[in-house]
Amino acid sequence: MKYMNKKLLLGCLFVGILLSGGLTSCQQEMQEPARITLLNNSWNMNLPLMAQAKLGGAVQADSLPVIKEVEKGFAISFTVNLEIPTFDRHILEIPGVLDVCLRQHNPLDRNKQNYPAYKMPDGSVPVLEAGLELKSPVDGHMERMIIGIPLAMLNQPLGEHEVILNFSGVRWTMYVDGKLLDNDFPLGYPLPEKMKNWKIDSHFVSQAAIYYPSLHPERAEGATVGLQPQVQFWTPTGHNAWVGDVVSLYHDGTYHLFYLYDRRGHQSKFGRGGHYFEHLSTKDFRHWTEHEAAVPIEEQWETFGTGTPFIFNNQLCISYGYHTTRIYPREQTTLPELYEYLDKHGYTGSFNRHQMSGVAAGSSYSVSDDGIHFRKTGILFHPCENPSIYVDPKGDLKMLANYGARGTWASDSVSGGWHCLDENFPLGGDCTFFFHWGDYDYIIGGFTRLWAKETVQPDSVYQDVVAEGLDFYNGSCVPTITEISNNRFVMAGWMWMKAWGGPLVIHEMVQLPKGRIGTKWMDELVPAVSPDAITLSGSSDKIEKIPSGSFLLTFEVTPVGPDGKLTVNLLPSADKGTQDACEWKLDSGEKRAQYAFVGDKDSRERSLREGGAPQQGRNYAIENLIDTDKTFTVRMVVKTSDKFDGSLVDTEIAGKRTMVSYREKLAVERLQFHYENMEVKNVRLSLLTE
Repeated sequence: MKYMNKKLLLGCLFVGILLSGGLTSCQQEMQEPARITLLNNSWNMNLPLMAQAKLGGAVQADSLPVIKEVEKGFAISFTVNLEIPTFDRHILEIPGVLDVCLRQHNPLDRNKQNYPAYKMPDGSVPVLEAGLELKSPVDGHMERMIIGIPLAMLNQPLGEHEVILNFSGVRWTMYVDGKLLDNDFPLGYPLPEKMKNWKIDSHFVSQAAIYYPSLHPERAEGATVGLQPQVQFWTPTGHNAWVGDVVSLYHDGTYHLFYLYDRRGHQSKFGRGGHYFEHLSTKDFRHWTEHEAAVPIEEQWETFGTGTPFIFNNQLCISYGYHTTRIYPREQTTLPELYEYLDKHGYTGSFNRHQMSGVAAGSSYSVSDDGIHFRKTGILFHPCENPSIYVDPKGDLKMLANYGARGTWASDSVSGGWHCLDENFPLGGDCTFFFHWGDYDYIIGGFTRLWAKETVQPDSVYQDVVAEGLDFYNGSCVPTITEISNNRFVMAGWMWMKAWGGPLVIHEMVQLPKGRIGTKWMDELVPAVSPDAITLSGSSDKIEKIPSGSFLLTFEVTPVGPDGKLTVNLLPSADKGTQDACEWKLDSGEKRAQYAFVGDKDSRERSLREGGAPQQGRNYAIENLIDTDKTFTVRMVVKTSDKFDGSLVDTEIAGKRTMVSYREKLAVERLQFHYENMEVKNVRLSLLTE
């Protein structure tokens, strides 16, 4: 019912607003948006009947019983009355070990935690944080691991709440009112000899209890209650949670999307990443389901790098790398033993990591019998830390080695025996993927590389598509390509915003003559819009007031002379002028489009071939546009979000190319067209419903 009321409200806004140039209200067909059914984020905490110690009432400080096995963790539950702090309030402490603080956060500081994603009505950002002192297992230094939340993310930010802090050794987690709101992945343990005393500030905390060992919460059954989020531009729930590298597979009528779950823009686990594979799936791209993590972190040293899902022996498998060298020196890992075997035999061995002396590093994989539940094999089969495994058109098992190794490899078994076919191609780096379409084979090389050849040709003749200016990079990072039903191909990636990790972006691909590939919006994933739209009429070329910063803009373009040029300026409120504004420009003569700052009409951004950086998602160009020498349609989605701290702009050109950009701090309120030797017609603007 709330969803319908919101649509009606948006419609009323359109009908009632006056825009320069003359606009009319009209109706368009509604499409139900593609949504994800999320797992329930309510947890049964399974608190023991007896606590090791309690505070409350007249007892505001006391000694703690000895914790004999700190590796098994501990938990603290407390009842807190949240208020707006005027200065830092340390509301619960274990001196030298734990500090729970209520404080005001700088509304301009989004580093790591992204607290300003949720602000109070006055713009302030009070936060509740818990800092835990941990001793590094690598060099013994002490470092504080902080988890926390902005109070404004709570349904009732102020007043009484139940908080549980759970240190399991593998996870350091904050639950508020039974919901998991923040966590990190520890490296090291508190010093048990310092866990002697604790205290509370009774103005805020009425009671507290501590438990040894840690709790084992269980997720409540059923899906999350309420409206489920749309898929396109989705981010995981939370102020600091993002989508990282995406890998995908279509099998038995189901599209599986795995992504590296990220908190803090690669700054979890003290900057080592703390990444692991989460899992979404869909059969029709309109109804999506969130599953439990496919490859969870289960030990302190684990942090995972990108691999690929694939089918082997009729099982769904997913490869990945242990990025252990981000934590331990190479000589303390299994890599020397893996390389020693490879150098001696000319192919890789198959090692059970549980039987090796070093900390596991290199390539491993998990398997699933039902496509939902996965188990780690524990087998180390190669020293590279980003293994991209695939089955080629001949049915042979191959791997592209990335991160710590390079080259093309082959084997008869996933678990070992990998021998190098070409040590110099591809060159390695980040997240290289193979895909086959029609008569052509392709290898996409992470952020910036692309090679292609005819399938009948040998691997030695792969051509550099980027060097020809014919790539399909569109602003998303580390895209993965998957064939689905009816000869359709899908490209999924994430969008760089403040740091590593961002929203999910999925586009469909189109194959053109001679194997060239373009991109377009996927019909199933077009965001839902209000049933009412506004249109420009007469000679008007601008909209002076857009009621929402999230909208769909569509229009038709016809070149009417040589060297036609078209510019769409996305502008903030009038009092800000062109501050943070975005310019999207198309040049039909040069077959080129770009994102740039507003103000310099002669600016020329660089394409990937020219040394530009579309993967950064800011200002860049694409070249060799397709079908822009005749009438074509442009569609543009602008999505504004407090979590984004700006707007995401996704533009589709003639149904053959797409380009996405993140515009920091921009909330679009005005729109201005400029064009020469171009005719622009049928301009429609519809607000997104969410």
